[in-house]
Amino acid sequence: MALGIAELIILSLIVDWLFRKCNIPGLVGMLLVGIITGPYVLGLLRPELITVSSDLRMIALIVILLRAGFEMSKDTLSKVGIRAILLSFVPALMEGIAVTFLAHSFLGLSYMASAILGSVLSAVSPAVVVPLMIRFIEERRGIKKGIPTLVLAASSIDDVFVIVIYSVLIGMYTGEKVNILWKLTSIPVSIATGIIIGILCGLVLFRIFRRFKPRATKQLLVILGVSILLVNLEHSLEHIIPFAALLAVMSLGFIILEKNQYMAHGISSKLGKLWVFAEIILFTLVGAQVNLNVAWKAGLMAILVIGLALIARSIGTYLCLIKSNFTIPERLFVVVSYIPKATVQAAIGGAPLLAMKAAGMDTHPGEVILAVAVLSILLTAPIGAWAISLYGRRVLSVDEYCPVDGELKGQVLKDESKNSLASAVKVADVMDSDIVVVNQSDKLKKAFDAFSSGDFLSLPVEGKEGKVTGMISLADVLGVLNEHHSWDVLFVCDAMSQIRQSLNPEMSVQEAFTVADNMDTEQVPVTDTFGMPVGIFDIRKAKKFIEQKVIEMAGIS
Repeated sequence: MALGIAELIILSLIVDWLFRKCNIPGLVGMLLVGIITGPYVLGLLRPELITVSSDLRMIALIVILLRAGFEMSKDTLSKVGIRAILLSFVPALMEGIAVTFLAHSFLGLSYMASAILGSVLSAVSPAVVVPLMIRFIEERRGIKKGIPTLVLAASSIDDVFVIVIYSVLIGMYTGEKVNILWKLTSIPVSIATGIIIGILCGLVLFRIFRRFKPRATKQLLVILGVSILLVNLEHSLEHIIPFAALLAVMSLGFIILEKNQYMAHGISSKLGKLWVFAEIILFTLVGAQVNLNVAWKAGLMAILVIGLALIARSIGTYLCLIKSNFTIPERLFVVVSYIPKATVQAAIGGAPLLAMKAAGMDTHPGEVILAVAVLSILLTAPIGAWAISLYGRRVLSVDEYCPVDGELKGQVLKDESKNSLASAVKVADVMDSDIVVVNQSDKLKKAFDAFSSGDFLSLPVEGKEGKVTGMISLADVLGVLNEHHSWDVLFVCDAMSQIRQSLNPEMSVQEAFTVADNMDTEQVPVTDTFGMPVGIFDIRKAKKFIEQKVIEMAGIS
């Protein structure tokens, strides 16, 4: 399996680069890599990789949903609350109803089978939508009105609504005893329990992280482990209490962001690096689920059903945005963002066929449902991803405080001065938040071990109340040890340097440069409003960051 993953990574990175050169989103190329190398075309993917593909796709989906949670602030959610609720079910409902009548007329399915097809088709794909929305947030596009966050929140709840409706319909169709009232009630219950459990887990993890202060890398590993357990918990509790695990995963990140945005940003930056690998796994393996032969059999009538149903969905999406403060192009962007289908369709597209076989029923409707589901992925995932990326960059305005674009870009290029950028960028944007903190009462050997655990030249030192009292450098530690030749009798307080001032994350980089010059030091601790350490400001890294941004701006026309 390791060799199969290596081959997939290399091929996907090459295709990703080629597609980006053509101004096409790289994930479109990854989807095509999965389709072509998958078992239904060339069959180049190793069998053991196909066997575990569902688990790998789930882990990759968890990574992107965690990133979404770490990007959703309470203030932004409060702006888009009612719109997010409407978008979570109105577009899916309108598309599902449209498919129910269209599939009956054009595909010859019964109304019940058509309704099942509608429930399969009407889910938007978080695998395609969420990464693109996070990219817009990182570029600060549309964040003033909370547009990317609106799509993030609504698309995640949309899937919960659709899957519950599907389970009701397939149960009724195959003759399974279904408590419809309980199933419908489970929609708000599963959303509520998912959010509550996610928040509780996030609060517990936050307290653990504040108490033991592990590095961001270890925090990320713990969060990933808990998230995977939450997904498994959903399956264990499905007959006891409905529980939306993916919403719990997003809520976990959300509450850590609310409690400590600097801790959240440190974890989020690690997730961003992990996403490079997870993105390849997710999209290639989703593409590998696409059976072109089945899609081909669906024919032109299926394409017509998908197209007309998307029009109904788009009308529903637009209706949800009436009287909002969005411009017409921004509303159309949300409409476009609701086009891609992949994750849910790949997961449950073949489930009706299996259920009909198990019930000893005619399997023709199941075969049609599978064919149309596969065709919907093939048509909407690449086109939708490309349309979102292209149209979003044209219509979503960049926040004026963005250090790369917007008004600041013109200001920097006009002044031709690094100082103007340094005055606008915050310390939080350039500080290293993945730090190790030592206590002044720790043995000096513990500080030495902390230095050896990463690429650190200086570490913040905290006192009894957890507030920063000084800094200790590797040179200080080695100097004291060479002089005293003792690990056991010396403490951090014997080698640390007192600090006259720490930095606030909201300070400008220019102010931080002044503080560092006055203190005659290369590195300064960064603390929150309570004096707790949240990062280290390194002059050399900050200057390199500023220089890189000036170069980027100079290349933007």
